[in-house]
Amino acid sequence: MCGIAGFIYADRDRPVDPETLVAMAAIQHHRGPDGFGVRRMPGVGFSHARLSIVDLDESRGRQPFESADGRLMLTKNGELYDYQRIRADLTARGDRFQTKSDSEMIMHLYPRLGLEGMLPHLRGEFAFALYDRSAERLMLVRDRFGIKPLYWAEADGVLVFGSELKVLFAHPEVQRKFDPAGVYHQLMQTIVPGSTAFENIHQVPPGHQLVVERKGGRLHVSQQKYWDMPFPDEADRPSEYDEDEWIEAVRAKLLEAVQLRLEADVPVGCYLSGGIDSCSILGLAAAARQSPVKAFTIGFDNKDYDESPIAREMAESTGADQDVMMLDASHLYDNFVETLWHTERTIYNTLGVAKLLMSRHVQSVDYKVVLTGEGSDELFGGYPAFRRDMFLHGLDHLSAEERAEWEKLLAEQNKLFKGAMLAEDEVRHQALEEKVGFTPSCLQPWLASATRVPGLLSTELNAQLTGYDPGQAIAQQLDGESLAGRHPLDKAQYVWIKTMLEGQILTWGGDRVDMANSMEARPAFLDHHLAELAAQLPPSLRIKGKTEKYVLREAMKGLLPEVLYKREKFAFMAPPAHTDPKKWAAMRGLADEYLNPTAIADAGLLSADGVKALFDLHDDKQLTAATQNKLDAIINHLLGVQVLHRHFVATDVPAQARAKAEQLGWRVEASM
Repeated sequence: MCGIAGFIYADRDRPVDPETLVAMAAIQHHRGPDGFGVRRMPGVGFSHARLSIVDLDESRGRQPFESADGRLMLTKNGELYDYQRIRADLTARGDRFQTKSDSEMIMHLYPRLGLEGMLPHLRGEFAFALYDRSAERLMLVRDRFGIKPLYWAEADGVLVFGSELKVLFAHPEVQRKFDPAGVYHQLMQTIVPGSTAFENIHQVPPGHQLVVERKGGRLHVSQQKYWDMPFPDEADRPSEYDEDEWIEAVRAKLLEAVQLRLEADVPVGCYLSGGIDSCSILGLAAAARQSPVKAFTIGFDNKDYDESPIAREMAESTGADQDVMMLDASHLYDNFVETLWHTERTIYNTLGVAKLLMSRHVQSVDYKVVLTGEGSDELFGGYPAFRRDMFLHGLDHLSAEERAEWEKLLAEQNKLFKGAMLAEDEVRHQALEEKVGFTPSCLQPWLASATRVPGLLSTELNAQLTGYDPGQAIAQQLDGESLAGRHPLDKAQYVWIKTMLEGQILTWGGDRVDMANSMEARPAFLDHHLAELAAQLPPSLRIKGKTEKYVLREAMKGLLPEVLYKREKFAFMAPPAHTDPKKWAAMRGLADEYLNPTAIADAGLLSADGVKALFDLHDDKQLTAATQNKLDAIINHLLGVQVLHRHFVATDVPAQARAKAEQLGWRVEASM
């Protein structure tokens, strides 16, 4: 894993400043502390901060790469699996490789197959920029689920890209200004797919390619989808199936995904919580390796949220070398500001802080790579919101009384997370009803939170948002063709994948807090071969009756302890602020600094009166736990937008980036 950066001018004769490229690499030094590189072609420049995991020889593995004929230039972040087989095949066909890096195969596949023909061969988590000098074409490509980030902005004849927002902001021509709608979505948690909190700063969506071409002295930008979660039309699903065949297929594909992700030239460990997902990954990894697998576990001092006892049982059953980091939840806010510098978006729960601390610990014991369990719930229907949508919309045989009984039971089982994982009261939204057929339960808690947002925004931002409908904005970005005719469970999972997975779990719960400490996370469940199989699974094998992830449980039954095999889904999150007086005091300490009237006025984003009213409401002793969970999330978001303003608007980021390059001793003469 690494950090990438670069820019292209509409005018190919415009000089490319190498010091800007170095600064863009330096500000993401945390993503790649093992070296940097810069390369230029007429009107185009790339840079790269390297984390050495495959091909540790710096003289060979340093990017950006340039093809032998001078036609292509590449900078890539992430990992491509099965690259040894592809490299051997291409070598047999006459190609000659200069490195042992997985990245180099892109330079060989593209001339043979073109961009469209090449992409199906790329398996893993990646984001890359490829420039074709002969066509004056820049191609920005992001992996199928958005595991790796990729941002871009266009201004005054230049298009700038990078792995993080701060990389773009390090370029002096990129404006650092909040987008009113972006702030709105930061406060309600769910962002519009492809957007950011900042004006004219975009993401390449998961499974998409962005093509930038010089034509007539201008840059022409086009975007195209190359992959999507392939849920079949409900009418095409067979009415009968062999359950055992599906179980065997899931087991085989998951094992294959895990084995591929154990490949590295450095040690590989596992993240281990008390859930089926990470335990399955550890179990398979332990069985596939000759030596004990290192397993890293987060424990909390609040027993209601602590999963470490079950994780210990799993570690013992596999013979893993477990490393448990117990966290005092009251200290999480001590690292909140630093975490936001890395996430570049607000977070509703301090789990993001906990994971940043864990990745720091992993790095401190000389591990750079871990396998993780993210993506299992998305593929196999694990979240309580999916169960709710399944029995409300996907089980025609249930009576109204049975639906009510099941919903009551689901609410009781998830009472700790009410207001966050499940809405306190049902929320319906017309645009989502029209696009999806119902309002997905996963969005309902945040649509409920959205009603409070206007009262928290400044007068100026509210004026700019007159008539704005956040639910409609989200609905407009969902692909209607991928939703039409699908089973309700497919629809619910699809919406989550396009919103919560990419915008939350893989950002502030994944890449951004892992790479903050130069630590690569590999989510084996998000192997697209496994995902394509999971999409074809009968819905009744994903959620069978009241049992979520049924097919995965059965596939992994032989390696899971009985208590885990029978356990319901438990959302992994840190204790909210209201659950502990010390944590609440720690949060209030941050609020005193960032949410005081002067700080609010200086940023110009929030209403001081609205913020005070929200805190006053939180102090109401009559509030339900669900409402407190929701208000805790909003308070974290309020802190977040103020912290983001200080990090990226009030700070001179281009100067900060150049100072970082100077501090590191990164100079262009050493890299070109």
